[in-house]
Amino acid sequence: MATAESFLRFFPYDEPYDHQKEAMGEIHGALEDGRDVLFEGACGTGKTLASLAPALEYAREEGKTVVITTNVHQQTRQFIQEARAITRQEPIRAVVFRGKASMCHIDVGYEECQALRDTTRELVEKEQDLAELEEREEELLDAAKDGNDQAAEARSAVMDELQHVQEGLEALEEEANVCERFYQNLTADTDEFYGWLYEDVRTPDDVYEYAERTGFCGYELLKEGMEGVDLVVCNYHHLLDPMIREQFFRWLGRDPEDVIAVFDEAHNVEDAARDHATRELTETTLTAGVEELEDVEDYRTDAAERAIRAFRDALVRTYDEKLGIGQREQIGEDWEDLTVDNEQGRDDLTLAFLDEYTGPGFKEDLEQALNLGKALDQRYQEAYKEGETTSRKECRVLQSAAFIDAWITDSKKQGTYPVISVRRNESGVYGKAELYTCIPRDVTEPLFEELHSTVLMSATLRPFDVTQDVLGVEDPLTMAYADQFPRENRRTYAVDMPALFASKRDDPEIQERVTTLLEDATRFTPGNTLAFFPSYAEAERYFHRVETTGTPYLDRPGVRAEELRREFVDDDDGILFTSLWGTLAEGVSYDDDDARTVVVVGVPYPHLDDRMKAVQRAYETAFEDGDAGWQYAVEVPTVRKTRQALGRVVRSPSDFGVRILADERYGLANATELGEYSVYASFPEEEREEMIDIAPEKLKIGMLNFYSDMDAWDGEPPRP
Repeated sequence: MATAESFLRFFPYDEPYDHQKEAMGEIHGALEDGRDVLFEGACGTGKTLASLAPALEYAREEGKTVVITTNVHQQTRQFIQEARAITRQEPIRAVVFRGKASMCHIDVGYEECQALRDTTRELVEKEQDLAELEEREEELLDAAKDGNDQAAEARSAVMDELQHVQEGLEALEEEANVCERFYQNLTADTDEFYGWLYEDVRTPDDVYEYAERTGFCGYELLKEGMEGVDLVVCNYHHLLDPMIREQFFRWLGRDPEDVIAVFDEAHNVEDAARDHATRELTETTLTAGVEELEDVEDYRTDAAERAIRAFRDALVRTYDEKLGIGQREQIGEDWEDLTVDNEQGRDDLTLAFLDEYTGPGFKEDLEQALNLGKALDQRYQEAYKEGETTSRKECRVLQSAAFIDAWITDSKKQGTYPVISVRRNESGVYGKAELYTCIPRDVTEPLFEELHSTVLMSATLRPFDVTQDVLGVEDPLTMAYADQFPRENRRTYAVDMPALFASKRDDPEIQERVTTLLEDATRFTPGNTLAFFPSYAEAERYFHRVETTGTPYLDRPGVRAEELRREFVDDDDGILFTSLWGTLAEGVSYDDDDARTVVVVGVPYPHLDDRMKAVQRAYETAFEDGDAGWQYAVEVPTVRKTRQALGRVVRSPSDFGVRILADERYGLANATELGEYSVYASFPEEEREEMIDIAPEKLKIGMLNFYSDMDAWDGEPPRP
């Protein structure tokens, strides 16, 4: 069994914290037992190294590979930094992997790339065959000159084969589509590349630039270089997407039981798994499938056309019937859901499809459509490989038939929510059908079962029992480490503001009280202030209402926020208005002067649309608990989001700041009176202990005293 000292060879700094060393031992023990780990640690607890060190140690002992994965770009950068520090102390072979789309030098899709690689490999193999035959022919010629009659006969046969291979090679060179970069991979010496790759931890951008400069395909070289490595850094989808995962393990040269997965920001796994399992198809694709069949001569064409056209027409008919008077004119560029699900019986789209369909049997027609789609797809693949087409054609027939078959089969399965959506483009309103997955453990549970072990880590993973149920984690080791930074460097205030229910947000009196609180918070902060709201609309409302001597910044939906964030952190007296459900609420550090105060306005419950209600119902059914729906689908994710927002400030032992929860539902004082509306009990005990109930008018005094104790004012502090 490994000791704490053996872990330290993968710990690149002087000495781990006591709690880090303890966590390393616990995690190593869990890995020895093949158990999963749920690991919550506040910012500064060193979760990454506390997980990586024992995982790398155990993997080296047992011949396994560690995969650390996240869906947050900033965390990927941190993993790279940590891996580089580790390899300078204890050499490891590490690869940072990214999807093909961002690493392709010639900008082709997956199917085109596959076809190009097939023909390029075929070309190289023929060249190799030709070289071998030419060498054999020369050997036989020398033997024949020495009077060997058998050699002369054998040479004649080799010459015939040589001519055949030469003709095939010339045809490939003239007609087939090949990738020059992949050709370089197959024919040039790649030892220098792999020596460069493993001497440090290279980013995908590093690999791309190297390959661009030397004429290689960096993505394919990276794939080839993954086999048997110690550590891989990648995105969630390499593990959560079943098809990608199968290929990913093959590239690693590992069976799933020889992989240890570390998921960072693991509170996001639920939504990520749900997204990966959700399937959708647009009206545009269905129409393209019908049009594709017009040029196909095959005995299955009529059957395929009946099935796909009926589903397309049923989709149009269904959303036309759902859109009320004047509603069509209000449809914008964003998708808007329309309910088709029925608790009793089949959904409205399925019923419309059965009504629109006029053939002898839709199941038989769908089977014919699927078979024809597969045949067409193979035909398109061969045409591209042989150089008959300059691009690899997508088979819309196959895409349409596969989705329709899934809709008919799965739309009534427990945990699946059928829904249609509409949006507007330059041609008008069009729709899509979607099979939305409500229960993420249908994706994660099979993954966790086949891996050796999984470490799920986050600053907001509790309550652990909910995580276990939602993701399907069986008998995990659970660990939680509270904030390790000095408690005197932070204050958490629960402000006794009226509960900001959605129905009260337009109340002028409440708006005035929130405005005053935000103005006080900004004025009594010696630096930048972050203000999080339940929605972008609420953020914009107070962006226009709050008057401040500093600079206001507004984060808008659908707009890249990184430039705005940089402008904000370069300021020294700004206030940033954003949604708690946006990209700036987690995975982004606001260190030291980047932001001093964070305000969460209201309890930011998500909009309870039909999807969310479907998730609630699915949880209630799956866990046979009437309270599980609200708790698992709404309250726990909302409190986790709030805790993530609070963690944006006070990011190091010397950092300091104020966290403000502006809603009476957060406080202890009103918890009993508010009953089920209170969220106080949903926070971990050690965080509740730090919450200070305070009246709105007293907040500025509390902030003034705290920041004065921190000696944070450059000049005279403001007067209350």
